[in-house]
Amino acid sequence: MRVCLLTDKPDHPMLAATASVLVREGHRVTFLDPDSGDGPAPDRAAPEDLADTYLLKAHTPGALALARSLEERGARVVNSAAATELCQDRSRLAAVAEEAGLPMPRTRTLDALSEVLSGAEWPGSGGPLMVKSRHSRRADLVARADGPAELRELAARWPDEPVVLQEFVANSGWDHKVWVIVGRVFTAVRPAPVGAPPDGARSTPLVGELPRAWAGTALRAGEVFGLDVYGVDLLDREGEPVVVDINAFPGIRGPKDAPAALAALALRRPRTGTRVRGFGPSGRPVRT
Repeated sequence: MRVCLLTDKPDHPMLAATASVLVREGHRVTFLDPDSGDGPAPDRAAPEDLADTYLLKAHTPGALALARSLEERGARVVNSAAATELCQDRSRLAAVAEEAGLPMPRTRTLDALSEVLSGAEWPGSGGPLMVKSRHSRRADLVARADGPAELRELAARWPDEPVVLQEFVANSGWDHKVWVIVGRVFTAVRPAPVGAPPDGARSTPLVGELPRAWAGTALRAGEVFGLDVYGVDLLDREGEPVVVDINAFPGIRGPKDAPAALAALALRRPRTGTRVRGFGPSGRPVRT
């Protein structure tokens, strides 16, 4: 089979290892940076020259446009352009998650962060907020604001930035990284960047196999968002998982069996009704 990885980082350890697995098994692997402009555009290639599978690791507007064009020509793209684009919009992501009953912090959207200067307030207890760029991208805004002064300071630096304001989640001090590749769950634990208690008060992190409810939350996220390979960041709030981020095709580092799982996904023949071509009014994926 022919597998093309759409990425600007072909040397990423996960992608390089996956390519090695595929090549060892006799498959052809190519890398393409959707934004480089180098080489022939696959969306204009003859049908017989298309790859059997495109792995959409890049998330730029150019990459999404290329993925949509490939899908329109019948190519298999993992994850779909529609699912990937949805995960880039934190406002839509939170709305779909709430509709599906996934445990996420309460979220409010502002068209520009400067709106907080004219009296926009969080409709809650007045506690700390997480302020995030609405559109996820490299070097975007992710910051904690403990009060009006911090919020105004962020607004002065990012006045025109569309943002989401999220309820701050006090947590055990550990960020549980959960990666899923077509149903296979891989995990890692990192110190939580914000909201953690002092080091001496951190609880013991969940290591090894996740509790069934936690794994079920991660698997449910893939079903809701129409994803085959994705990451879910979970925080431990009094023993219960809270979803604070969902990433389409994240940079998975660490799990030794992940490259083989991703290679198997690339070779998998799609079943009828599994391709996500968009999202309906309720936010649920529409499949073909």
